[in-house]
Amino acid sequence: MDISSERKPNFNLTYLAIIILILIVMLYLVMKPSSRKQEVTRLNLWNGQDISGWILILADSSASADTVFQVNNDVIRIGGQPFGYMRTKAEYTDFSLHVEWRWPKGAGNSGVFLNITGPDQQWPATIECQLMSGNAGDLVFLGGSDATEHVDKTKWTVPKFKESSENVIGEWNSYDIHSRNDSIIVYVNGVLQNICTNPEPGSGYIGLQSEGAPVEFKNIYLENITER
Repeated sequence: MDISSERKPNFNLTYLAIIILILIVMLYLVMKPSSRKQEVTRLNLWNGQDISGWILILADSSASADTVFQVNNDVIRIGGQPFGYMRTKAEYTDFSLHVEWRWPKGAGNSGVFLNITGPDQQWPATIECQLMSGNAGDLVFLGGSDATEHVDKTKWTVPKFKESSENVIGEWNSYDIHSRNDSIIVYVNGVLQNICTNPEPGSGYIGLQSEGAPVEFKNIYLENITER
């Protein structure tokens, strides 16, 4: 074959430029931060079947935790006696907590514990979102916990903003609690009921209290979570 007579390929520089441009655009799209809101990460604190993922604490160590903390008809039932609480195994900061509760036998008292720290005991260091019937939305500062709005140190409680937004006894209620290092914002059945700033402690375990009367819980989960 006469090499000198072979026709050389006609390489079009325009096509090369187009290919390079396409590659640049694709690289930009891959590396560019998404302008869309990131998906909310949800963590179910309760698996809907048992309470094996929780630590059970009772003031009376001789009592059987299995008789106080039970799962019945797809809900957690806490007996109320003796006093105590069930808490998560992991500590959290910066989260949105959703909890639903109801009173199956009549008005009662309980609480949702936030940012539990220190020793497990009847009244740990924690900020309690009150569940006492008619008072859900109050914030109770236990075990040396504090916040800017807790001005009167002779009282444990910072009252809710409005009249009770709870449903009648026997119906389900919801807490939506947004906890950050610099604030805690509390909604009861969608109604803004309390805000505190500069909470101390600012992170810790999450708990559900046994405090005198049977109470039921379901649909317990976190969103927008930072786990310690």
